[in-house]
Amino acid sequence: MLKCKTNCIERPLSLAFEKLGRVIGRYPFVCLLLVLGVTAALGAGFIFLNERKANDIEDQFTPVNGPAKMERKIVEEYFQRSEEFSHLRLSSEGTYASLIITDLQGENIWTEAAFNDILELDRQVRSIQTGNTFASLCAQINGKCMTNAVLDIINYNASKIISTTIRYPKNNVIFLGTSIGGVELKEGSSEIIGAKAIRLFYFLKEDNRTENTKWLDGFLKFFSNYTEMKTVHVSYFTSISRQKELETSSDSVIPLFSITYFLAITISILSCLRLDCVRTKVWVAMSGVLSAGMAVLASFGLLLFCEIPFAMTVATAPFLILGIGVDDMFIMISCWQKTKVHDEVEDRLAETYKEAAVSITITTLTDVLSFYIGLLTPFRSVQSFCMYTSTAILFCYIFNITFFGSCLALNGRREKGNKHWLTCMEVPKASDDNATGNMCCVGGAYDKDTGTDLEMPMDLFFKNYFSPFLTKSWVKLFVCLLYAGYLAVSIYGCFRIQEGLDLKNLAADGSYVGNYYDDEDKFFSIYGPNVMLVMTDERLQYWNSTARQNLYLCLEDFQNLSMVSKDSQISLTSWLHEYIKFGKNFGLNLDNETQFKRNLTTFLNVSGFSQDVNFTNNEIHASRMFIQTVNISTAVHEKDMLNAFRETAEQCGKLPTPIDLTVFHPAFIYFDQYAVIVTNTIQNILVATCAMLVISLLLIPNPLCSLWVTFAIASVIVGVAGFMALWDVSLDSVSMINFVICIGFSVDFSAHISYAFVSSEKPSANEKALDAIYKLGYPILQGAVSTIAGVVVLAAAKSYIFRTFFKIMFLVILFGAIHGIVFIPVFLTFFYICDNCDTCEKNKVCQIQPEHCNRKIQQPSVMASAKYIKNQQCKIQSQYSVRNNQQIATIMENGAYIDPDCF
Repeated sequence: MLKCKTNCIERPLSLAFEKLGRVIGRYPFVCLLLVLGVTAALGAGFIFLNERKANDIEDQFTPVNGPAKMERKIVEEYFQRSEEFSHLRLSSEGTYASLIITDLQGENIWTEAAFNDILELDRQVRSIQTGNTFASLCAQINGKCMTNAVLDIINYNASKIISTTIRYPKNNVIFLGTSIGGVELKEGSSEIIGAKAIRLFYFLKEDNRTENTKWLDGFLKFFSNYTEMKTVHVSYFTSISRQKELETSSDSVIPLFSITYFLAITISILSCLRLDCVRTKVWVAMSGVLSAGMAVLASFGLLLFCEIPFAMTVATAPFLILGIGVDDMFIMISCWQKTKVHDEVEDRLAETYKEAAVSITITTLTDVLSFYIGLLTPFRSVQSFCMYTSTAILFCYIFNITFFGSCLALNGRREKGNKHWLTCMEVPKASDDNATGNMCCVGGAYDKDTGTDLEMPMDLFFKNYFSPFLTKSWVKLFVCLLYAGYLAVSIYGCFRIQEGLDLKNLAADGSYVGNYYDDEDKFFSIYGPNVMLVMTDERLQYWNSTARQNLYLCLEDFQNLSMVSKDSQISLTSWLHEYIKFGKNFGLNLDNETQFKRNLTTFLNVSGFSQDVNFTNNEIHASRMFIQTVNISTAVHEKDMLNAFRETAEQCGKLPTPIDLTVFHPAFIYFDQYAVIVTNTIQNILVATCAMLVISLLLIPNPLCSLWVTFAIASVIVGVAGFMALWDVSLDSVSMINFVICIGFSVDFSAHISYAFVSSEKPSANEKALDAIYKLGYPILQGAVSTIAGVVVLAAAKSYIFRTFFKIMFLVILFGAIHGIVFIPVFLTFFYICDNCDTCEKNKVCQIQPEHCNRKIQQPSVMASAKYIKNQQCKIQSQYSVRNNQQIATIMENGAYIDPDCF
């Protein structure tokens, strides 16, 4: 006989949990005290919370070993920081404050009145004092504070703005593309006649971080209280602004925790509430929420003791853990309510654990494993989130089995004594004649036929209305069409996914950071990063004309890129080209190695290129040049630019005379996410899906149904990815976290329903689906609603990170629940081989003729006559020595109908 199950792990596990449930039911107070003690001890780890916070943007939201970080090391190795400041040559963003100044009405700012206000702003900024003045902290050039070129050109005289001829984008040797925005040029000329924005920078030296931070804080404080001038509007920013705003947005969700737990407790109580004052499960619901909260406290405390960094993304984990914990609580309550009320409490709990523990073990293992797989990602923010969340889920599982199980047992003792849920005073039983009609003073009603709790109205809805409706043939067809539509829209959305984390999204809505970035995108997006090209090959003979031509070919490839400026004045900044011109002007033979090296130092000192050549011990160890990019305004442009520059650098290494060339810009540190975000997301999904399949095969006693669980994972992931894109959520390190969540949660609902399906003793596929939905439809709905309630408050958060978390969690839970109670039950009915053969094994008829296990057992018609049934009983008695009707009744109670063709 075909065995369509693999319960070698599932069955022993069920028996083990049955024994555990009996122990906890017998000694609930011991378990309670043990869990409370562990929670208190581990929760003490929160005293280290401030020390463990890790909110550095570069460290947390960029790839750990990103190529740009390696490229930066190369730059810093060969080019030491000079006392002469040069923004172009920084290996980092630098320490600075910046202003973007526009006209109040959005009109032309190229006026004397506007520049009077701009000059006044510049004076006020330079006057800011925080123990140190700007003059004592400023980055210097030739012993003086770095100034803003546009103000230098008019010699700090507003009246000269009209009379002075200023050219764009380059005025003499000064590049103005990043200082003047929204430029209007004189027809046929490069002369500026109008502009919409002026940007000013105030750079500080890098050698005194503490004092620099104080001054920048003073700058932010000054402009946070700033009153607009008569003609201009100001948006402001500093190099520490993103960091400060990130920390602020993280703290902003703390007040939402109380709202979340209130919602969770309310929903839990309402969904477990009964009018029966004995059978109602108010305290059980509250203990389930408390158990989840204690799991967060204990797990986080443990990891804080272990010095695990606490990234801001971890702040979303408690919302998630609450939903998971409450979901498992509903499963356990559902199984408890199906036990017989007059059994001993430890027997009821043992039966509950036997039925529920395997199911919640499956979902816990899949959730924990998916999050631990998330540790493979190269983003520390994702790693931190996954470590804290997976550990918290593990604790939540343990606490549900121990702490919540103990509460369930204590509540069972109260019910067994027929005591009021609030006063714990014994009340008359609902069936007593002297106590009818008063819901507050009577209780203990139960189903006389089954001996279990009375069914909840929603259970009856799923049993009598939803599941029979879902198993109708035309409804199944409609579900298939609905799924096809869902899949089509999802796939369409997948092709519209945008990549990359916009840095302004790290700040809260309405933040001054967002305003600054908006003005920057609006007025200064024409000119992008000025990318550094670093040659580190000491064998490169710059004096050799052939080697130079080879290098020029490489540089020409860069200049031919679509995102590089075609303006020859600014497209390439090259010390070598200028040195060759210098040599021609002074009659030097720079094709000669000796003359090339002898005059190089002099040229570098007078030309301003001294920081671009590492020339020591009469050897050129490295040099660098710069390429100006244009129109880099979107994440797609950034990704294309990064890839194009690196690919071109790689091609330079394949020239007849290879050139070892590295490309770098500080922004590449953040652009690196584009190189890994898609591949790592796909890697995590594939690895986690395979792991989920293995767990399902081990714990769900049917291989084909395990494949359906894996199918559900893939289906939910595609749906979330597609609808995420349509909901304006990009694929970045933040949404990658949620994809990890998606893997775990997409298993939960489908695993519950699949396990219930194959464990059902009903003979037909439709009846198995009916039975599974009846048993778990309401718990799945409760879990979905409670989980969404746990994160819905994040929809009101002012931070992109937390709103993104809500959006994706909403999609995951919505699609997961729909798969669990609609798609998967319907699809399972199409494959009857998923049936569990246990029913046949129990049926004495099938023991006689086992070949009937492999085909559908016919069900008796409602109109079958008693005489017909009696005749069949007689045949059984006469042919197979079945001596009494009790045995026949037992066989038929098991759900089997005696087919006369068998005999």
